[in-house]
Amino acid sequence: MTHALLDALTLVVPCYNEAKRFDAAKFSEALARFPGLQLLLVNDGSSDATEAVIQAFAAGTKGRVRTLSLPQNRGKAEAVRAGMQAAMDGVGWIGFWDADLATPLDALEEFSNAALRHSGARALLGSRVRLLGREIDRNPVRHVLGRIFATAASVTLDLPVYDTQCGAKIFLADETFRSVLQEPFASRWIFDVELLQRLDAAWLRTTGLRATAYLVEVPLLAWQDVKGSSVRGRDFLRAGAELAVIRSRRDR
Repeated sequence: MTHALLDALTLVVPCYNEAKRFDAAKFSEALARFPGLQLLLVNDGSSDATEAVIQAFAAGTKGRVRTLSLPQNRGKAEAVRAGMQAAMDGVGWIGFWDADLATPLDALEEFSNAALRHSGARALLGSRVRLLGREIDRNPVRHVLGRIFATAASVTLDLPVYDTQCGAKIFLADETFRSVLQEPFASRWIFDVELLQRLDAAWLRTTGLRATAYLVEVPLLAWQDVKGSSVRGRDFLRAGAELAVIRSRRDR
């Protein structure tokens, strides 16, 4: 049984200097497997041949893949926001997915199944839970730092979110979601946390319910640290500073 999520889904894929590792074959396989899937590839001011690579890929997809080019590098947060704003019209669900496919696109089936089990879900968040029988391959140091950060993010949001930073998330493309995209993100590194904070506030304002009524985490069957990631250890320090800013805004 399929779900409406797979019938009308657009994924925004931020691309920064991805020319050498953009896996057109895997994206093509996903388009063939999920006929309702569309992609918007956002070139975030890359300095390599990313623009040419994604344009060539899109040209052979009969309109199911579009591209958006930002004139200069604005960071993942703004690349995702610009892409989702551009792709919102006429879709049922919208999300973002890392270009390196650390989360394989096969996981869309898991997201669909989660939406079937939780009919009231408005946001589905990929979650990297290391369990026996799953293939979650994370660098040990980054895993430990990530768990510390995830705990801090959960406390900041006052929400029991296990993994805020997995680069695979899908949202119901309604007016509430459109509204939280209007302002640029203050966070360059942890915009995911800021986005959840905005949604929590918007749902509380419009429905009287907090995000726990609408958020569903989807434990992934597979996830892999991909070589060439731009995330470095010092970025966890920057993330901590941004978390403090997000906390100050929540307390206003």
